[in-house]
Amino acid sequence: MPFDDLRQWIAALDRAGELKRIQTEADPILEIAEITDRVSKSRDAKGSRGGPALLFQNLKGHPGSQLLINQFGSEARMKLAVGVNSFGEIADRIRIFMDVKSPQGFLDKLKMLPLLAEAGKFFPRTVSTGPCKEIIQRDNFSLLDLPILQCWPKDGGRFITLPCVTTRDPNSGKRNLGMYRMQVYDERTTGMHWQRQKVAAEHARERMRAAVEGKSAAVDIMARSSGGSVLAEGDRPSGKMEVAVAIGTDPAVTFSAIVPAPPEIEEYLIAGFLRGAPVDLVKCETVDLEVPASSELVLEGYVNLDELRSEGPFGDHTGFYSLEDLYPVFHVTCVTHRKDPIYATTIVGKPPQEDAYMGKAVERIFLPLMKLTIPELVDINLPIEGVFHNLMIVSIKKSYPGQARKVMNAIWSLGQAMFTKCVVVVDEDVDVQDLGDVTLKVLNHIDPERDIQYTLGPVDSLDHASRLPNYGSKMGIDATRKWASEGFTRPWPDEIVMDSKTKALVDRKWKTLAKELGIG
Repeated sequence: MPFDDLRQWIAALDRAGELKRIQTEADPILEIAEITDRVSKSRDAKGSRGGPALLFQNLKGHPGSQLLINQFGSEARMKLAVGVNSFGEIADRIRIFMDVKSPQGFLDKLKMLPLLAEAGKFFPRTVSTGPCKEIIQRDNFSLLDLPILQCWPKDGGRFITLPCVTTRDPNSGKRNLGMYRMQVYDERTTGMHWQRQKVAAEHARERMRAAVEGKSAAVDIMARSSGGSVLAEGDRPSGKMEVAVAIGTDPAVTFSAIVPAPPEIEEYLIAGFLRGAPVDLVKCETVDLEVPASSELVLEGYVNLDELRSEGPFGDHTGFYSLEDLYPVFHVTCVTHRKDPIYATTIVGKPPQEDAYMGKAVERIFLPLMKLTIPELVDINLPIEGVFHNLMIVSIKKSYPGQARKVMNAIWSLGQAMFTKCVVVVDEDVDVQDLGDVTLKVLNHIDPERDIQYTLGPVDSLDHASRLPNYGSKMGIDATRKWASEGFTRPWPDEIVMDSKTKALVDRKWKTLAKELGIG
């Protein structure tokens, strides 16, 4: 059953023994982040990492408020959030829809009816009102009344870290749901961390192009390396872009806001797919956008197309501070919320943190979609310590010479995967989830000069080592077995593997031997 709202989700976490209520007073400034960081890196009696979800109920400076954090901070909770025992269940559902062929006759059409009926349940629906409208504040509100975290000592201030940000494509009218950190400047303004390659940033650029018709199409509201707008003062675009921010949504919606969905697929549709039920949306009060009706809190407002402000530093998931830079400013025009809203948030920093488990879920669920573009792909691993854009290990079914390099280039042309700094390609018999096996095989299989290639292209905005912001080099390592058709004429040695007869013999004796040896 889908969770209708954050409160149902909290109740489910409680029933599953995955939630701890914290009555000890805790300060949103630094202290909650330190507590959560320790919890997220702890292990339970079974050795599993992540600790429980935390519901802080005694917040310093915010009497009566509650704050939820680490809700996705373990593999078990991430599976519970999307209602599966294995992420493979969702991947299998995706495969079913991808395998649908055009019906060839009447019987084929009849067979498709149940699938079409199920797909019809995924689309969001607009309702007249919802819990997020219990309190409507057009005036007399302040963002400083919310228990917004400052996570790390050198952060530029307090940041909203788990917002579901809705914008609209000015050409197609399609909504986009993304998650972008928001630095709180004062009672009614925040930063909007729209990195250049994000969909919301493209929506803003499209509006800017329309506003400066006949001018350069290379408008860039981030203007990171130029110290301001790329246009001359008199040519800068004017106008506003409407934005709505939902905080405290049901887990499927929150998760959908981070998935690397193709621009033509709306995230609310993905949430409906994960939930098996549509997301109910409600019209905002002051902007022409829709938000989840069951949200705990909604911020409505706009960004000015010609306004940038310094944002950051911010302690990021790389384990380092992302540096201060120029970003758009979000002006809040209205706040709507439930009575006694629960503030949902997260922290990022040195892994593992809550975002690591969200990222691993994305890896597992969207592997079938990657295989559409790269059919020889067997499996992938984005190690948590590689913070997802620094390292991707992929195994392939190799069929022709040079195929590993073809796969590298395919990954670098694939959506958010284009930011991957290092791609390592191994043969299909290497378990990419076993980093010990990967290390053994890769370092044995490569001749560095021959098997490592470099290329230039876009890199993640958080990459502090690149030669320029957003632009730098990437490395691919071909760790597959080398063939004669690839110019390798030496014999390739066999891997050391015990024969099956001897293994079976020892298997039969192992229980007795283990007792004698005192090992498990």
